[in-house]
Amino acid sequence: MSKKRNYIISNPKLKAYARQLRNNSTLAEVLLWQKIKRKALGVGFHRQVPINEFIVDFYCHEIQLAIEIDGSSHDTQYDYDYRRQNILETKGVECIRFEDIAIKKELFSVLLALESKVEQLIKHES
Repeated sequence: MSKKRNYIISNPKLKAYARQLRNNSTLAEVLLWQKIKRKALGVGFHRQVPINEFIVDFYCHEIQLAIEIDGSSHDTQYDYDYRRQNILETKGVECIRFEDIAIKKELFSVLLALESKVEQLIKHES
């Protein structure tokens, strides 16, 4: 990958909260992390990454891809999630969202969709 990505500044106050979230992962986060860690998809992801004023569930700096897992709490915060995603996208961060239940029950399909997105972004970088 030849392009140099912009460094995205985050609120330093979020660092401790991100650490707390990493230490208290949901089942869906643990299941997905087991499949994407150690460059399993060809790129490195990090968990609970502060970006701007937000914390994303997983983030790959290389291709600027954020993975968000939507649990039942997201049912009532659609507008917030939509605004948040728009802000991240204006910073150059691509977002992909999966429902918590999909990761628990259809992990293979989730991984196929994620692999496809990663490949698309890697090709875009070349």
